[in-house]
Amino acid sequence: MNGMKIVSRNRKAKFEYTLYETFEAGIELRGTEIKSIRAGQVSLSEAYVRTNGKQAWLVGAHIAPYDQASAFNHDPERERRLLLHKREIRALWDGVRLKGMTIIPTVIYLRDGLAKVEIALAKGKRQYDKRQDIKKRDMAREVDRAMDHRALDHRTKRVDN
Repeated sequence: MNGMKIVSRNRKAKFEYTLYETFEAGIELRGTEIKSIRAGQVSLSEAYVRTNGKQAWLVGAHIAPYDQASAFNHDPERERRLLLHKREIRALWDGVRLKGMTIIPTVIYLRDGLAKVEIALAKGKRQYDKRQDIKKRDMAREVDRAMDHRALDHRTKRVDN
């Protein structure tokens, strides 16, 4: 992905939700907000997307005030309009209204100088789903350790011969 710099990632998104379909959206920003994003001062931990079928807004994303802006700074918690095609907004609206899904932001990144956000239609995981994910991750980690250990043993045997 040329010209792309990831600014902020919602790390809990994949753990808390099952992600189904992702969309790329532009963000309508004020002048000092883009400067804060370029400085990496963004948090998506409490953010979600709200839509009414005609427009979509990024709610709860924290973009820190820009230090050099003084009196002309922005509100860090304001709702920001997302720039999507009508068919994408309709798909998001149908997912929320008909299927009971949630829309969450997963990544904010800069591409060719423009701030973009990746949003996903998602369903919240139950507690037992989270436990299963932890169990799979731990088992995969154990397998990787065993394979690394085995490869290390194999290399040392060759050296001894």
